Amino acid sequence: MDAEGLGWLLVPLHQLVSWGAAGAMVFGGVVPYIPQYRDIRRTQNAEGFSTYVCLVLLVANILRILFWFGRRFEAPLLWQSVVMILAMLLMLKLCTEVRVASELNVQRRVFAAADNKDEARAPPRRSYLDLEPRHFWRWSRFGDYVQCVLAFSGVAGCVTYLSLDSALFVESLGFLAVLTEAMLGVPQLCRNHRHRSTEGMSIKMVLMWTSGDTFKTAYFLLNGAPLQFSVCGLLQVLVDLAILGQAYVFTRHPLKPAPHAAHPASAKAL
Repeated sequence: MDAEGLGWLLVPLHQLVSWGAAGAMVFGGVVPYIPQYRDIRRTQNAEGFSTYVCLVLLVANILRILFWFGRRFEAPLLWQSVVMILAMLLMLKLCTEVRVASELNVQRRVFAAADNKDEARAPPRRSYLDLEPRHFWRWSRFGDYVQCVLAFSGVAGCVTYLSLDSALFVESLGFLAVLTEAMLGVPQLCRNHRHRSTEGMSIKMVLMWTSGDTFKTAYFLLNGAPLQFSVCGLLQVLVDLAILGQAYVFTRHPLKPAPHAAHPASAKAL
C-alpha cells in the first residue's frame, strides 16, 4: 500500500521534472544573452560583443531544424532552435542600430542592392552584394541580415530536400549543425585574444553559457540524443572555459594603453 501511494506521488513528480527540463532546454539557451542585451542598451556600445556569435548560432540552428526533417529528435531541441533564431535576430537588430548610430559619416554597406531614392543626403553606400570577407556580416541595416538568413535557409533547405534519401548526408548535416554550435564561443574567444581584453563582454553571459552548456550536454547524454549532440556539447563547454580563462588572465594582467592614443569612443564622436 505504501509502495502504491509512493508511486502515485512519484509519477506526477517525474512528469513535472520532465516538463521543467524540457522548458529549460527550450528557453534556457537564450537566457545568457539577456545580460549582454541589457548592457548594450544601457551603454549604447556593442563593441564588446561579437556579432559573429549571432551568425554561428543562426547557421547552427537553421541546420539543426533541417536535420530534424531527416532524423527526428526530441521536440524541445527543435523548439530551442526556433527560439534561439528569434533571439539572435533581436540581438542583431540592437547591435546594428547601436553601431550605425555611433558610426556617423561611415559608408553604409548592404547585403543586396537597394533603391537609393530619397537618400540623397545619406552617406554613400554600396549597391551590390557586400560579400567581401572584410564587409561580410558588417551591414548597416537589420533587413540585410534578415535577407542573408532567408537566402541561406532557402538554399540549405533545397539541398536538404533533394538529399533526404541519403543517410550519409543526413548524418553529416546533423554533425555540421552541432559542430557549428560548438564553435559558438570561438568568435568571442578570437576577439578577446586580438584585443587582449574582455572589456564590454558580459561575464554573466559567459558564466550562463558554461552552466547552460553543461546542463545541455548532460541532457543529451541522459536522454540518448544522437552522438553528434553529446560530443559537440563537450567541446562547447571547453570553449566556454577557455573564455572564462581569458577573462581571468586579462583582468589580472590588463593591456597597458599606448601613450598619447586617442580614446576609441572620442574618436567615434568626432
